[in-house]
Amino acid sequence: MTTAIGADTARKPATMAQALGRALRDAMAADPSVHVLGEDVGTLGGVFRITDGLAKEFGEDRCTDTPLAEAGILGTAVGMAMYGLRPVVEMQFDAFAYPSFEQLISHVSRMRNRTRGAMPMPITVRVPYGGGIGGVEHHSDSSEIYYMATPGLHVVAPATVADAYGLLRAAIASDDPVIFLEPKRLYWSKADWSADAPEQVPPIGRAVVRRPATGGRQSATLISYGPSVPVCLEAAEAARAEGWDLEVVDLRSLVPFDDDTVCASVRRTGRAVVVHEATGFGGPGGEIAARVTERCFHHLEAPVLRVAGFDIPYPPPMLERHHLPGVDRVLDAVARLQWESEWTEGSAV
Repeated sequence: MTTAIGADTARKPATMAQALGRALRDAMAADPSVHVLGEDVGTLGGVFRITDGLAKEFGEDRCTDTPLAEAGILGTAVGMAMYGLRPVVEMQFDAFAYPSFEQLISHVSRMRNRTRGAMPMPITVRVPYGGGIGGVEHHSDSSEIYYMATPGLHVVAPATVADAYGLLRAAIASDDPVIFLEPKRLYWSKADWSADAPEQVPPIGRAVVRRPATGGRQSATLISYGPSVPVCLEAAEAARAEGWDLEVVDLRSLVPFDDDTVCASVRRTGRAVVVHEATGFGGPGGEIAARVTERCFHHLEAPVLRVAGFDIPYPPPMLERHHLPGVDRVLDAVARLQWESEWTEGSAV
């Protein structure tokens, strides 16, 4: 990406919501084949105002309000992609996307393989997901495992302002369908960022170490993504009081999965905890823990543990604080990482 002459390159406080909106605007300005469609994305600018101003700037034929029909929205996007457009679909809330799964699984995920690569499927599906905003049922689901388990889809989840912009631009430019999970409770998180000269970020498929550990005997890796990354960073700071040195890996991309970065961290620390809002049983943490165990077994000092949402439908707003993984639950898991093995204890007797 080039910087326009006269552009303001100064870094200023910006929210994730602003970065996402700017990514859509820049993508639409750079490529006339990019179209945005979804419920209330036009005149209203989206429930979270991510698409605010796009209909006015680019016209309603490129930022289009749709009926409340998610299967129809995504089915329309399939046809648009087949005719050479790059549709960006907004599913207003995470669980609102469920009626579209027939289109997603039967066509979006399979079309490129079905045509032996002759027909790309450059669809980006934006999904505001996760809890932490006091939303009711169908407004706070963490449904990433459904997408992860569907071959043919890329699945990403930003945790920072810079990644929100960079990963969304990469998703729109991709010829493969991308499920773009936007953590709702981070929409208003802020960081210094330049809209006119956005920093380059690693591509889809790459994880990053947000907080390195020194690699001492009391170290462990926290593996997370999206809304749980700030929780892990806070827990890592709090863990210093207990003498634990925690490294935090932000996956950024769930599919493709960056085994190299994750396993390099776990091999350094010897212990790992996976943290996410989705349910524990059948959730993403099980797959991540299995991959780490298969690749790092002889480096592990303890089993890979998980901190996840409870195995229940998303609770009412007044109870969500008990459901969502927090700093205390993360630290409780770290405390169970077998810091002193049985043979060490026995040898001291």
